[in-house]
Amino acid sequence: MNPETITIVSGLPRSGTSMMMRVLEAGGMQLLTDRVRKADPDNPRGYYEFEPVKRIKRDTSWLKDAQGRAVKMVSVLLKHLPPDYQYRLVFMRREMEEILASQRQMLVRRGEPTDRIGDEQMADLFHKHLQQIETWLAEQPNIEVLYVSYNEIVEQPAEQLRRVNQFLGGALDLERMVKVVEPKLYRQRR
Repeated sequence: MNPETITIVSGLPRSGTSMMMRVLEAGGMQLLTDRVRKADPDNPRGYYEFEPVKRIKRDTSWLKDAQGRAVKMVSVLLKHLPPDYQYRLVFMRREMEEILASQRQMLVRRGEPTDRIGDEQMADLFHKHLQQIETWLAEQPNIEVLYVSYNEIVEQPAEQLRRVNQFLGGALDLERMVKVVEPKLYRQRR
């Protein structure tokens, strides 16, 4: 892989992006994170976030430091990626019912209201967003995308992570990547 390429790990919230970042780190990829958001019961191995990503609409200066590394970005921010970089995007997918259940459980743990928007309405919003972002991604000549199922990684880690490794150039340590997948953390099964 070109050392100037930026690897992005993205998806909906609670879709397995933190797990994928941990997998890439275990495989030997350098990450761009700041560890500001600490591990908690919802992500006991950490969130692997980088705070400046949240300000990409106003500030893209941090992207030069992301070259040759992986950085996590929630999918609603992808449209703000400037076209003057090359990206490899690992886009995480997960069963919608599990995403909603995981999100609800996280809100419960934090003592936040869970009834602001119903699951059906939230699922509809997420589905519309995914359609829009996937259409947009298909039109971007500087972004290569690999769609990866969180559910399939947990069930068949070697097979799925082999695909990820190949997509990212084949230089990662697949055995170490597979070892960090923890099925016990797959708690919102449907």
